[in-house]
Amino acid sequence: MTDHEPVPAVAATAEEIATMEIRGAAAIADAAARALATQAEAIDVDDPEAFRASMRAAARTLHETRPTAVSLPNALRYVLQRMNGRTVDELRRGVTSASAAFVDQLDRAQEDLARVGANRLADGDTVMTHCHSTDALACIEEAVDQGKSISAVVKETRPRNQGHITAEQLRDAGVPVTLIVDSAARRYLDEVDHVLVGADSIAADGGVINKIGTSGLAVNARERGVPIMTAAQTIKLHPETLTGHTVEIEMRAEEEVIDPVVRDEIGEIAVENPAFDVTPPRYMDAIVTEHGQFPPESIVTLMRELFGEGAEEPWAEP
Repeated sequence: MTDHEPVPAVAATAEEIATMEIRGAAAIADAAARALATQAEAIDVDDPEAFRASMRAAARTLHETRPTAVSLPNALRYVLQRMNGRTVDELRRGVTSASAAFVDQLDRAQEDLARVGANRLADGDTVMTHCHSTDALACIEEAVDQGKSISAVVKETRPRNQGHITAEQLRDAGVPVTLIVDSAARRYLDEVDHVLVGADSIAADGGVINKIGTSGLAVNARERGVPIMTAAQTIKLHPETLTGHTVEIEMRAEEEVIDPVVRDEIGEIAVENPAFDVTPPRYMDAIVTEHGQFPPESIVTLMRELFGEGAEEPWAEP
């Protein structure tokens, strides 16, 4: 092993992320930050630049495992941008302290976020949900823990019906649930007080990338005068959008939408199955994070504070 290669523990973490043994935004970010601290503690060099090069190489190994997972480069940016000092010991302390701070913040993030979101909900409110988001669920569960009576209208969220998971978990929390088909959302908006969704990622302009159907729901909610908020930890922020990068919308298998036998019976048709859409910031009332709630247009300030200027890749060779 050369000084620039990742230590075995880091390589093992990279493999677990690549094979999805470690999955989920928070778990990936946590593992990446801890791996950088492991690398920093294991490097035995005297030259500060050799230390930096070794850290960059370890970060590249981690980044290459899931380059489109937003939380992964965010963890790497957070730690490496705080790798400051003129000596190896100073650099090492910078990495390990930044990693510890990031992991600690991550451990508390959902709990802190939940308190902020719960404060937007009043006793007796009915909340409409879309898809399945642990951050959104945490807000409702915290409101219930505060003694508020909350009920929910849950969209089934075709084609994979993630709304069924949301319905089950809300029932487990003691929340009365009404499950509806997606196309009934506009009708039931007259009966709800808030719409609460999660996010796959959030762009610099405050646009919310989330499960397909979120954008249409937000437009309907605005027309009906129903406030809509996104609950998302800051690891979901997408700094690369600061420099004009667009967010790729995943197209999933057509078999999720229609059974192949039924498709053959219909005849030759095109089937498309986009996983996400983008809700423009003008249709979202607030983005709730562990750092507080923000108007969508101001989320860029928090993004810069936490992760820098977006296009920067501190793991790249200078």
